[in-house]
Amino acid sequence: MQNFEMAAIRAARHSVNKIFPSASAAIADIKSGSTLCVGGFGLCGLPEHLIRALAGTGVRELTCVSNNAGVDDFGLGILLRGKQVKRMVSSYVGENKEFERQFLSGELEVELTPQGTLAERLRAGGAGIPAFYTPTGYGTVIQQGGSPIRYARGVAKPGTVVEVASEPREVRDFDGRGFVMERAITGDFALIKGWKADTRGNVVFRGTARNFNPDCAKAARVAICEVRPPPRPRPRKGARASAPSLTRTRNAHTRHRRWRRLCPRAP
Repeated sequence: MQNFEMAAIRAARHSVNKIFPSASAAIADIKSGSTLCVGGFGLCGLPEHLIRALAGTGVRELTCVSNNAGVDDFGLGILLRGKQVKRMVSSYVGENKEFERQFLSGELEVELTPQGTLAERLRAGGAGIPAFYTPTGYGTVIQQGGSPIRYARGVAKPGTVVEVASEPREVRDFDGRGFVMERAITGDFALIKGWKADTRGNVVFRGTARNFNPDCAKAARVAICEVRPPPRPRPRKGARASAPSLTRTRNAHTRHRRWRRLCPRAP
């Protein structure tokens, strides 16, 4: 870790200027064992530069909370490829062969969560609500427990011996309908993608970036956001901040974007 990167972090704590010179400087104090709330939906609205910068630090034993695990060469797939992730809390884990291999071989813990429940767990964490009840998952393996979280290593047939399984959920009845209790999610850091920002840390999200990014920002102790245009010195006139600045917000300016995969509409 470079001295100037830590100096930038210390300066931002006591300054109204939340802009960091690079993605590497913004994530310099993320340590091994941290819990990260990562925005994005599929390959859209991902903080791709922050993820790549984090991959270069060599931190390990990360718990990543995200809608998905990226693909083999993009998004959180880069951290998985480097075996830097210990546990994934996700709702969609397809299109990543390395993710599948690590999970079945017992190298990776996976907590599967319904997508809407995952969003609400993050929102509740940001609002200071410790838990809530939802009908989603009632009467399924989510309620009953036993869903594989980690498989045993070194077995003859990977993915057959469950070493760690999910626990049963607490159940309540409201107006004759069954509900399960879900715990809120909070993180040490959030890695998010924004559209515009100012030097005070106010962030505006646009289009598909308004998915899990705002909830992740509020659920973490420190939110680190990458934005494309150069941040302005003060809030934009008439712009409503999707994530109003707190003392924990950091912004990193990035320039490039990855082309998305387009699926032609069926005739």
